[in-house]
Amino acid sequence: MNGRERILTALECREADRVPLYIHGINEAPIIGIGRHLTDGLPEPKQFHEMDDAEKMKLLDTLFLIHEEFDIDGATSFEIGHEEALDEKTIRDDWGVVYTRNPHGLPVATSHPLSSAADLAAYTPPEPKAEHLLLLNLEKDRFQSTKALFWLMRGSFVLSWRLVGMTNLMMKMFDDPGFVHGIAEMVTHFNLQQLELLVQAGLDVLVIEDDIAHGTSTLISPAQFAEFVNPYNRRVVEQAHKLGLKVVRHSDGNLWPIMDQLIEIGYDGLNPLEPDAGMELKKVKDYCGDKMCLLGNIDCKELLCDGTLEEVTTAVQTAISDAGEGGGLIICSSNSLHPGVAPENCIAMFEATRKFGIYANH
Repeated sequence: MNGRERILTALECREADRVPLYIHGINEAPIIGIGRHLTDGLPEPKQFHEMDDAEKMKLLDTLFLIHEEFDIDGATSFEIGHEEALDEKTIRDDWGVVYTRNPHGLPVATSHPLSSAADLAAYTPPEPKAEHLLLLNLEKDRFQSTKALFWLMRGSFVLSWRLVGMTNLMMKMFDDPGFVHGIAEMVTHFNLQQLELLVQAGLDVLVIEDDIAHGTSTLISPAQFAEFVNPYNRRVVEQAHKLGLKVVRHSDGNLWPIMDQLIEIGYDGLNPLEPDAGMELKKVKDYCGDKMCLLGNIDCKELLCDGTLEEVTTAVQTAISDAGEGGGLIICSSNSLHPGVAPENCIAMFEATRKFGIYANH
């Protein structure tokens, strides 16, 4: 099997030739740290926006090389070119949301264009653009259908709170529910339009990124989730399935309060399954059975940062033992491979998955 076949088989909760391997997200520093085991000429770790064009191209080529050399089965893409820099620290996206870069260069929404129903009535949302799919197109050209192509699409909750502000959105769920539904309807329309472009570009797996939880519970109640969030993401899931895609639900945190809703909606997979947020892999596997493929759970908070190579290898073996039988498991970290992870530990995760993930009937 090639990587694409392996991923799609796992997302159908069937056994491939081995447990697939995937990188959900990765920052500049680990790309460079891992890449130095494979190639020369990499810059010192710095943020992408600080690199010149040659360094950016080298970083991207190295990311692709990592996928090839370590036999990573799926490649992640996301929007590029939909933001403009306002100054060295702030950027604005095409929705009008302003972000301030944190110390690692990641944008954090700090200014929101909509606060009321009156603002929404006067607001013109952006239209999805094919040129923003550049990374997806580059991956398709590079990997030639040998790896599953994933796309990170922000879900209705994340897009809504970025437009409105988290506190304001939660207050409006009580004070002006019509406004909340109006926002969700608008962003869902955008996502459905973008979905058509993604299918035309050759996408395999849609990831609805809609962080809805923290370490102990969800950010809103299960009832609010059922009213204000789930119906809108459901429409995207159903349309994606009609168009032949697999769909993975991404959210950090403890998802147990809404697990039944996530299963019922029909997601093919769930990611990233943070172990320190109560998402123990065996427990989730026992609960979900063959209803959803599980992606993740190799701890990136402590293990991939400060663990030994042997501890990383053991964690991969345990994950395969706990959730690999019968298929429906894809190994990746419990969140992005961030600047704090040790490159050698990431490599150990890759190598252990290939070594210990072979299914007996293959």
